[in-house]
Amino acid sequence: QVQLVESGGGLVQAGGSLRLSCAASGRTFSSGRMGWFRQAPGKEREFVASITWSIGITYYANSVKGRFTVSRDNAEKTLYLQMNSLTPEDTAVYYCAATNNRARDASSSRSYDYWGQGTQVTVSS
Repeated sequence: QVQLVESGGGLVQAGGSLRLSCAASGRTFSSGRMGWFRQAPGKEREFVASITWSIGITYYANSVKGRFTVSRDNAEKTLYLQMNSLTPEDTAVYYCAATNNRARDASSSRSYDYWGQGTQVTVSS
């Protein structure tokens, strides 16, 4: 059984920073990837960033490139998302996700088999 548990969300002013964490338990994803998605009210879930678990190849949505950094700690089985220069447009529920098949489209939510429950990020103007 795989569990993904996000933490680190909260309320921050525009221009501020937050660091999200996603702790994985159960099986590992040594041949796969993990990713971050977000969903704002009334909008579809969108891709934010992903990283391959074994060698750490990263991929970002254009909207967060240069501001967000995805990383992982293999030993701790934890995924991170460092978010800097936050804007109100970053307000959303952030979800971490995992798959054992890194060949799948990293930016598609359909590529991921396991999901966390989400953590709210609110950026005030």
